[in-house]
Amino acid sequence: MDRAAWAHRIMAVATVVGVLCTTGCATIVIGRPTSLQPSPADVPAGEIEVVGATDEPVDELARNALADLQDYWSTTFPDVFGQPFQPLSGGYFSVDPGNVDPQEYPQGVGCGAKPLEAENNAFYCQAPHTPHSDAITYDRAFLADLAGDFGRFIPALVMAHEFGHAVQARAGSPRSSIAVETQADCLAGTWTRWVAEGNAQHSRLREPELDELLRGYLQLRDPVGTSTAAQSAHGSYFDRVSAFQEGFDDGAEACRDHFGPERVFTQGTFSDQDLPTRGNAPYDVLWTIVEGSLPTVWGQAFSDVFTEDFTEPSIDRFPGDAPDCAQDPDQELVYCSEGAVIGIDETELAMPAYDDIGDFAVATAVAIPYSLSVRDQLGLSTDDEDAVRSAVCLTGWYGAKVYKGEAGDQVQISPGDVDESVQFLLTYGSDPKVLPDVGLSGFQLVDLYRNGFLQGIDACGIDR
Repeated sequence: MDRAAWAHRIMAVATVVGVLCTTGCATIVIGRPTSLQPSPADVPAGEIEVVGATDEPVDELARNALADLQDYWSTTFPDVFGQPFQPLSGGYFSVDPGNVDPQEYPQGVGCGAKPLEAENNAFYCQAPHTPHSDAITYDRAFLADLAGDFGRFIPALVMAHEFGHAVQARAGSPRSSIAVETQADCLAGTWTRWVAEGNAQHSRLREPELDELLRGYLQLRDPVGTSTAAQSAHGSYFDRVSAFQEGFDDGAEACRDHFGPERVFTQGTFSDQDLPTRGNAPYDVLWTIVEGSLPTVWGQAFSDVFTEDFTEPSIDRFPGDAPDCAQDPDQELVYCSEGAVIGIDETELAMPAYDDIGDFAVATAVAIPYSLSVRDQLGLSTDDEDAVRSAVCLTGWYGAKVYKGEAGDQVQISPGDVDESVQFLLTYGSDPKVLPDVGLSGFQLVDLYRNGFLQGIDACGIDR
């Protein structure tokens, strides 16, 4: 169950390099309302020197972020790691590979790399006995492109990820590349939360921009099918988003403590069977998988957890108008308590999600009202915010059961499947024809799914 891979856009360029490369549920507190927040002041001239920087907005955003990152880690690092934070000694470098003046970089950029090696790249490097060791370098044209597509905070996120590698250089880092990179995402997340709460002097983050950041991470994942053991592995979409949200939710201590050998990564290689289709099951086969795996997972849960028999709801694939039991004929995803009916609009939701995202996006869609049917059988609400939160979390738990091979003998996860759940929630979660409008952002929906996937059914609010 999978989609074709995205190509890497950033590569390592130094001996020790940290790269942001394409290749509990959050309670978001954004400080004061945006209208009451003063506009952040740019860093005064000369306070943060970025070699090669211009007066372009992307350089200002990067410089402001670097000043705030220095501020944040100077305070946080001693509390979390028990020692003072030493500022980066090698400096910062901004490069436009299409317009390089070599005289600006007489000893190259970070770790002595040539300026053109920064193309489509951002990296931290520490390599003893090289010029500008312990430095951050970025391609400002590349960051400007990302900002144009995914919001003005993306350059700051890139700086936060690379600064995370500087934190690792001082505190120690995990052994594998994928753990190093996702830990840096986690460290970026904890700084982002600090900014979101209005604590930064020079950077601002509005709540809707969190959704844009998560969408941007799709461009920053490894190509689908990359091994977790690959030398420069950075993680799947879910792996990277999950790490970022963990830092955002739980702080730098979680980043310090939760990236050991036992950490779960959903990235993986294709089996020989998956290679021809890149893991995407044929549409008709997909429905056999969905209609078999959901009752298998929930039947077992009712037996083991609730010591009750499970009554399987029916799944209705309808073309156009929703079933008569739906409150609105335009609804595209439906749970009807009367008759225990789950409905999905095949022409407006199921097939577009399958074509645009992948097979597991459809499985994710169906699993949400299926989870509402579970709550109904347990005597819990099905039509309020608690119900939606719980159902999305339980859908994450279902995704984990499929990932672990516990959804039936014939049901196996494919690389990229869990990524498709994240994409579905960010693409369709804000549409009231798909999910009830209970005020949850895409960021919050993904966080709920993540909690169910990683923490299990107990995180999903169905205690009785």
